[in-house]
Amino acid sequence: MKTLYIPRDSSALSLGANLVAAAIAKEAEARHIPLQIIRNGSRGMFWLEPLIEVVTPQGRMAYGPVTPNQVSALFDANFLDGGNHPLSLGLTEELPWMKQQERLTFARVGITDPVSLPDYINHDGYRGLRNAIAMARQDIVQQVTDSGLRGRGGAAFPTGIKWKTVLDAQAEQKYIVCNADEGDSGTFSDRMIMEGDPFVLIEGMTIAGVAVGATQGYIYVRSEYPHSIAALNLAIKSAYESGYLGRGILGSEYDFYLEVRRAAGAYVCGEETALLESLEGKRGLVRFKPPLPAIAGLFGKPTVINNVISLASIPIILDKGSTYYRDYGMGRSRGTLPIQLAGNIKHGGLVEKAFGVTLRELLYDYGGGSASGRPIKAVQVGGPLGAYLPESQFDTPLDYEAFSKLWAVLGHGGIVAFDDTVDMAHMARYALEFCAIESCGKCTPCRIGSTRGVEVMDKIIAGTDHARQIALVRDLSDTMLNGSLCALGGMTPYPVLSALNHFPEDFGISKKERAA
Repeated sequence: MKTLYIPRDSSALSLGANLVAAAIAKEAEARHIPLQIIRNGSRGMFWLEPLIEVVTPQGRMAYGPVTPNQVSALFDANFLDGGNHPLSLGLTEELPWMKQQERLTFARVGITDPVSLPDYINHDGYRGLRNAIAMARQDIVQQVTDSGLRGRGGAAFPTGIKWKTVLDAQAEQKYIVCNADEGDSGTFSDRMIMEGDPFVLIEGMTIAGVAVGATQGYIYVRSEYPHSIAALNLAIKSAYESGYLGRGILGSEYDFYLEVRRAAGAYVCGEETALLESLEGKRGLVRFKPPLPAIAGLFGKPTVINNVISLASIPIILDKGSTYYRDYGMGRSRGTLPIQLAGNIKHGGLVEKAFGVTLRELLYDYGGGSASGRPIKAVQVGGPLGAYLPESQFDTPLDYEAFSKLWAVLGHGGIVAFDDTVDMAHMARYALEFCAIESCGKCTPCRIGSTRGVEVMDKIIAGTDHARQIALVRDLSDTMLNGSLCALGGMTPYPVLSALNHFPEDFGISKKERAA
């Protein structure tokens, strides 16, 4: 029987993967060809979706992007045996996009059936959990600390320190909460893990529970991700049935229960304390800190809150050791980062690379330059609250400290490209408008500052009282930066001021004013 893979990833589905799968099944039946179709995760090469991979003695042969009306010709070309066709791309693993990556967290994505527990186990799944169960809790936390793993959700806080705080906290009940409320523009790595390898997230959360003494976990998934929720629930069901979740996991003394919670649909609920409020059934408002969630989090109990990618990176650390993971990267940025390329980019998708790769390499070696063919003028890194970086900064390596020196953030690893037709004054206005719409309203600098900021930007764009309005937007940014309760208001000045500083001509600032 022939075997081929067609992604069940949301991006592939939006491009017709289900229609292609149905057409292939129908054609195989008409030709009396026994065929097994496995729905895998996406490899991350979205410009080639729907991408079909056929199992051959040489390896998986890739064909794409495939449309239903091309299926008959593929069969005529004997594609099930790797036959030549205009859509033939060669061996998937030999494609430059794939071959030059360092896939640790995404090691199985696109390779396995995401909701098959046996497939996950056959590809080194649950080895990390088995190792963790045999270790003392302090030693598990030490492994995570020694790996150098930092929060991949944006804050970049050392994961091991957070876990140790929860481990040392005294309480009858502790929780593990996964922040899967992936709301940043240009980001999709969380979704790809949940849809393409949900068991790695489940295993990571289970290891976290064993490490800190937590028995209950929640995955807070944004409401716009129905396919992620479905895949997670199928995987969780299998994990319970096979003893990887529930009472006495794998016959050990440890209990761990896990469930998915649909998010409230608010960007601010990506902030950890607003998330906790929402998870408790309340309105998503930011809490004052202290106390930290590690001390008094969900329902007032010690809580580990980590992003999807942070937790999904845990299994390989416990499987292969902290040194293996730490040997990737640079400086204090250890391991790898799943980088998402979006916006005006020719080859959009996901690249997992060790820290140290430059923006220029990502934009041109992987992204292929702009989709329009025009020069890339700016990139926004780290979501809608990230700074805009000009071409002169494209040689900056992806490193938390290197970005901090530029007054920029890596955030969740999303990179959105803009060509030279973009008006950066309008992009600055968008940042303030986004904040005004998404603000929870609890603090005045964010609630009022963003609203007034939009009004001021409208005057700047209209050329009204130009110098005074630019001074005013800088003053408003300073107030928001230093007076906001959380990062939503506190980071909105990053895109506003970076656009103003790097692209003054778009704000009508003359060379004489710039010199002054």
